Amino acid sequence: MDSELKKKDNKKEEIEEEKTKEECKKSKHESHKECKKDKEIEELKKKNEELLNKVLYSQAEFANYKKRREVEVSNMLKYSNQDLVTELLPIVDNFERAIKLDDTNLNDELSKFLDGFKIIYTHFVEILKKCEVTEIDCLGKEFDPNLEQALMTVKVEGTEPGMVVEVLQKGYMLKDKMIRPALVKVSE
Repeated sequence: MDSELKKKDNKKEEIEEEKTKEECKKSKHESHKECKKDKEIEELKKKNEELLNKVLYSQAEFANYKKRREVEVSNMLKYSNQDLVTELLPIVDNFERAIKLDDTNLNDELSKFLDGFKIIYTHFVEILKKCEVTEIDCLGKEFDPNLEQALMTVKVEGTEPGMVVEVLQKGYMLKDKMIRPALVKVSE
């Protein structure tokens, strides 16, 4: 069995050898060895080119990976305090509710207490501004479903349909990303 395989392999090699000899005769080479060397050189050049292409492809893939990673890290750092800000927003809302109290009907002690609330509220707002948190300004503007959430619609005389007529809860942006939509009433 092995001898038959060897014979077949030898036969193939002989046929290949004959083909190369014929090709060499047709070419301008002086000897069969020269022709064979040129073919080997051509094959090596092809392999070299293939390997070079693979290396270039790998380098490009690595450069793309590096860029993607830099963007991911940049975004992670850019929005790193989002969770903290999201937790602070309800506190700011509560301060705003307390400040809306009419302090003309309050006694001096409660009025002073309310003044303290106002000071704390201003500090909160300043801290949020330093973190690049901005309020979504939507009152009197056209309803934008990307930034606002309509809770109800109402008929308002002299107002175009689709306009924000009341802000029920403020919405906020962290840099260029919305972290809480504004809850609004929209005109019909």
